[in-house]
Amino acid sequence: MTYGSSPPPPLSRASLVIGLYAGMGIVALLLAAGRGDPDLYRLGGSPKAWQLAAAPLLGAALGGAVVALTRVATRHFQWARDLHTSFRDLLGPLTLREIVILALASSIGEELLFRGALLPWFGVWIQAAVFAALHIGPGRRFLPWTLSAFALGVVFGWLATWTGNLGGPIAAHFAINFLNLRHIVAVPARPAVA
Repeated sequence: MTYGSSPPPPLSRASLVIGLYAGMGIVALLLAAGRGDPDLYRLGGSPKAWQLAAAPLLGAALGGAVVALTRVATRHFQWARDLHTSFRDLLGPLTLREIVILALASSIGEELLFRGALLPWFGVWIQAAVFAALHIGPGRRFLPWTLSAFALGVVFGWLATWTGNLGGPIAAHFAINFLNLRHIVAVPARPAVA
């Protein structure tokens, strides 16, 4: 290091997120190539045209339903409001750009790894358990998040298997993360509805 030069600026949160999920995607590609099937998007064989077209629409509908359930839960249950507040505190302020990057990178990276690479090897239940293990938060208050990650891992696995591709799980994952992150950073948890 020479005198007068300043150290490089720290990586932005968006750069770190992209790096993390790109790493997941690379691991997924290596795993799939290792088993002789590097096409992570299509699961075993050739999905029919209707499956490729319908999967993202089904995923978006599923994502919307999950988001609606989270809104109902935060309105009626203290544990959901506590989780909302914990995520708000943990995430801090996020710009719309950061929310889009986080939702897009996580939906693609995680779906490539869990449904694209691990599902064909381990099946629906084990890949969902590994997915849930990645979603263990700091403290017991995050247990509902972990349990919901397991349930969504199972549903995303079934959707990927039924449609033969990752379009549905990626669309659902993106919708859930994007809409919930926007809500968490924009809206403080409200008191219970009587």
